[in-house]
Amino acid sequence: MSERDEEGSPAAGSGEAGSDADLTHTDESGDARMVDVGEKPDTARRAVARGTIRLRESTARAVRDDEVGKGNVLATARVGAVQAVKHTWETIPLCHQIPVTNVDTEFAVGDDRITLTVAVETTGKTGCEMEALEGVTTGLNVVWDMVKAAEKDDDGGYPGTRIEGVEVVSKEKRALE
Repeated sequence: MSERDEEGSPAAGSGEAGSDADLTHTDESGDARMVDVGEKPDTARRAVARGTIRLRESTARAVRDDEVGKGNVLATARVGAVQAVKHTWETIPLCHQIPVTNVDTEFAVGDDRITLTVAVETTGKTGCEMEALEGVTTGLNVVWDMVKAAEKDDDGGYPGTRIEGVEVVSKEKRALE
């Protein structure tokens, strides 16, 4: 897996291109640092991420029919996803705090899975893909937390429950008008 900077270019030190002088998250002595984006122009940005949680068919049906004892799973997961987006800078080291202007969440409940898509928008100097990813992973973790009693086997494990396929599906940047 290659490392890329926020603009999609090979990151220095990734073995693809560049030199140590091009590393963006380290200073001259190799210490971690936040990237200075102060000179970059503000642009409108949007990132969309998606992921899936695999569940028992009976659990997915209970979520779809709003019959989970802890409450409305999708409504709670939506709130968790939005909160995670807004607090990404607190959980990802060296991540900038950005002005989130919009968060859209979409759940697709299948026979044995729930797919969550999170779209994040901002206007600023840096992207919002980490926020979209945080929204997806936290939203799916909330689903797991709310259905874990139904997913446990006799030994207290979760042999068929898993979160998978978490990815950034699109990223856009456009100049402000």
